[in-house]
Amino acid sequence: MPRPDLDIAVLGGGLAGGLIALALTKARPELRLAVIEAGATFGGNHIWSFFASDVAPADRWLTDPLVAAWWDGYDVRFPDHARRLATPYTSATSERLDMWLRETLPAGMLLTGLTVDAATQASVTVGDITLTAGGVIDARGASGGLAHMAGGWQKFLGCLVRLEEPHELERPIVMDADVAQLDGYRFVYCLPFSHDEVFIEDTYYSDAPDLDRKTLARRIEAYASEQGWRIADVTREESGVLPVIAQGDFAAFWRAGGDIARAGARAGLVHPLTSYSLPDAVRFATHLAQLDDLSGASLARESYAWAQAHWRQGSFYRMLAKMLFGASTPATRYKLLERFYRLPQPLIERFYAGRSTRLDKLRVLTGKPPVPVGAAVSALRGGGFPLSPLKVPA
Repeated sequence: MPRPDLDIAVLGGGLAGGLIALALTKARPELRLAVIEAGATFGGNHIWSFFASDVAPADRWLTDPLVAAWWDGYDVRFPDHARRLATPYTSATSERLDMWLRETLPAGMLLTGLTVDAATQASVTVGDITLTAGGVIDARGASGGLAHMAGGWQKFLGCLVRLEEPHELERPIVMDADVAQLDGYRFVYCLPFSHDEVFIEDTYYSDAPDLDRKTLARRIEAYASEQGWRIADVTREESGVLPVIAQGDFAAFWRAGGDIARAGARAGLVHPLTSYSLPDAVRFATHLAQLDDLSGASLARESYAWAQAHWRQGSFYRMLAKMLFGASTPATRYKLLERFYRLPQPLIERFYAGRSTRLDKLRVLTGKPPVPVGAAVSALRGGGFPLSPLKVPA
């Protein structure tokens, strides 16, 4: 048999694909591994923030080079509750992912500006060129299979602004929900990157995926003004529309993607309620790096088994998403999060990492619910406010 052109082809150089390439390169430096990315750089235009408790100490070598800022805790604000938590908080950037990939992988194995036209377990076609590969992993982001899911959307616009004077924030405000509740559950997110730079993100848990950037930009300006901040310059903008999964048909979702190995959002490896992907991206990358068999068929089996287990483990978070979107009005959704942030800090840490224990789940559900009991029961039985199919926005 002729030797394939590549041992491993990773399709998509975003967070999931990039971490897989880095983990495999460290574990198996002899591999001829290529990352094929449609954009001009790897990682796109993103700031990924996460809690220190989201990544196991043994895996931090994979995320540490991405870190642009670190804080010893964070704040949350709600109409009737404010709290400071001591969990360390970290922000990584796409620029650092791009830099680390270029420092780690041979230049000839980092292919940008290329759109994949077709892929199988053992080949990748770009234009008129078909490369053979021992294994192929598709990490190109969410796909049409999301149409088999239903729920809502987390959408946002974030601006990194330079201020005329210091902002005096000592740590991030991860959720400021003491703002007008518009278009669903709304909160503002602030990351102080330097004494006069802050990343301000306006976020919505909305029923619809449409994103009005101009309106959100005006609201960010208004929020800054309310804090007493005068914006001198906007140095970065980032926007996104992410699925919040309340229910779905996992088998149909997987069939829609064919028999190729998948990772990241393409495999459904996101937190159903928070749309949070970094903890799962790290865990899956380190798992693949431990495999002996990296053939296309083996990778396909492994990714399916991993994604199926993730789907089963996510049932509790999907139930909460169903209550958020199906049992509460858009203007009162904040009450669920306000109540949640009264719970013990270790429980909150495990929740965001997707590692809630049985006792955690009971604790979340104990006490008077922040939504009407009848509405909650109706939503869990399939009634309540209708959930929208999660078709990927054009």
